[in-house]
Amino acid sequence: MTKLFFMAGTIGAFISVALGAFAAHSLKGQLTEQLLKTFATAVEYQFFHSLSLILMAVILAQKPNIKFLHIAGISILIGIVLFSGSLYILAFTGIRSFGIITPFGGIAFLIGWFYFALAGWKEF
Repeated sequence: MTKLFFMAGTIGAFISVALGAFAAHSLKGQLTEQLLKTFATAVEYQFFHSLSLILMAVILAQKPNIKFLHIAGISILIGIVLFSGSLYILAFTGIRSFGIITPFGGIAFLIGWFYFALAGWKEF
């Protein structure tokens, strides 16, 4: 899991920086202001949660048997895919029904942060 979280975190951060730059330079005239804000929210959440995956990988490299941290990382990964992914699709297509998926990603983020805190409480 350590390598998975590290690679997912670094690749996720790379993609979020690239998409943020793409939005700033190429999407301004292409999307409405509201859809640009939606896209920016997706980038922001992806970036910060990618950093959390990197932090989890660093901790797991030192303490590889923290079960709750494994659960936290998987939940964060799911959250990035569902939350940011659905917002990217919504921004590019304008199809509002993709917004139904977004709260499930938010719930996955909350579960991830809960288990991250629980791992800290039990292990440190």
